[in-house]
Order: sequence, then structure tokens, then C-alpha cells
Amino acid sequence: MSPSPAVERGIRSAQDALLSTIASHDGVAPVSAVRDAGHSRRTLERALAHGVLRRVRNGWVALPSADPLLVAAAHRGVVLTCVTQARRLGIFVLRVPEGAHVAARPHSGRASMAAARVHWARPIVPRHPHLLVDSIENTLVLVAICLPYEEALVVWESAFRSGRADPHAMARYSLPPAARRLLEDAGIFSDSGLETLVVPRLRWLGLPLRRQIWIGGHRVDVLIADRLVLQVDGGHHVGAQREADIAHDAELALMGYHVIRVGYAQVVHRWHEVQDLIMRSVAQGLHRAR
Repeated sequence: MSPSPAVERGIRSAQDALLSTIASHDGVAPVSAVRDAGHSRRTLERALAHGVLRRVRNGWVALPSADPLLVAAAHRGVVLTCVTQARRLGIFVLRVPEGAHVAARPHSGRASMAAARVHWARPIVPRHPHLLVDSIENTLVLVAICLPYEEALVVWESAFRSGRADPHAMARYSLPPAARRLLEDAGIFSDSGLETLVVPRLRWLGLPLRRQIWIGGHRVDVLIADRLVLQVDGGHHVGAQREADIAHDAELALMGYHVIRVGYAQVVHRWHEVQDLIMRSVAQGLHRAR
């Protein structure tokens, strides 16, 4: 005997509410959280039977449209972290990793993921067992431990610049040495991850290095000493932006500044060329006010 229309409406309403709850968990949720939200086991089993939900592993369910990375993390009992979570948050990462970076609890027996890098370090912020993504604090600390200094600095500065992390709050945690060094060196004044690479590479010159200061009505990326301007172009420096950059370069030249403009490939892959230009400019005194 088929259920009455009223009963069918009740079933659909209960199922819609269940799916909404799981969607609020980014599409992957522990069954205990679903039950705590007031959904019955019968509604859950009906959704699984009709394919509108799928069982990830014992105690976890997911929407068919859920992020595969989150599903994999739930399946293996790990947490997305380090550069993987940084990229998910929109934080700039210089090199995209080949596999996911995940964190596992000590003595976890399900920590393997295909081509994944598993981090075992103790978190500075405790991880709730229902979470599949790490906190920004734990993410940044693992970035500091995992990546080379320059690449980690790019991530930290991007996190601060975007407001994803607060340097004053980070200072209150008990940080490992690599993270403490990045906190001391990171700033919020770079306009892009490429600029982050420049200043540490030029400190050996022993000259003042000022980032994102206003000259001629526009900001310049790095001012070396008094008159040498280094402009670092990202992928958005095209079309109207490129024309505005050229006009500003001409204005800077009329004001007595010497401008060196470089792009992504030079900074990341051919830094020796950029450094040579800067060294020759300094040797010719182009960094000094005349």
C-alpha cells in the first residue's frame, strides 16, 4: 500500500532537512552530528537507500556532490592541512603540491591517502574529531615545517594580507622555531606572493627596502634606497593595467627614479637575472638621490 500524499510530503520534508544539515557540513558529515541535529535513523537509511546520500565509511555520510578531497579525508580519518588547506582558503601557494597534505592523530591506523603527505606533528590548536579541515593556525605551522623558508613565507604573508590569519594572534601561540621565524619576518605590505620573495633575497645589499609606498600617485612594489624602484608584475598586468604601469614608469623616470620591471618567470625561475640588474644599478649609483 502506497503512503498517503501527506506522508510522502513528510518524508520529502524530512529528507530535505537532512540533506540541508549535511550540506552545512560541506557535504560530508559524521552520523553522530546528523543524529544530534534531530534526524532519525530511518530518514538517514532511506536517503542512503535512494542514493541521495552515500556512506563514506562507518559513521560518516556524504552528498554525491561533495568535494572528493573531503570525502577521501573522511574515509581515511585524516584532516586536510598545510598547503592543501591553504589553497582551499584562497591563500597564495607558490608551487602546487602533487598530492594532498593531511594531518593524522598519533597512532592512527587509517592515515594513508593516495599520493598524500601525512603530517604527524602535534597541533597547536586541538582538532575536533568531526572536522575534516585544519585550523588556520595549525595549517600555517605545518607550512612552516614542511616548506622551504621562502615558499613558507609567501604562504604566511598571503594569509596575513588576506585576513585569514592575524599575526598578533599567532604570536600568542607556542610556535616551533620555523614558525616563530616566519612570524617575525612576515609582513602584510606585499601586494602579491612574488613581492614576498624579493625583500628577503635583497637584504644582503644592506640598503633600505620599502614595500608598497606611494610615489607619483601610485604604489610601487619595492623602493630600494632612495631612487631604485623594483616593480613585480603578476598575471593581471595586461591590457589597461599594463598601459597604466607604463605610464607610471614614465612618470617615475621624470621624477628621477630608475625603474626595473620584472615578471613571474624572472622572479621564480630566473632570479639571477633580476639580481644582476639590481646589482649593476646599485653599482652605477642609480639607487641614490642626485
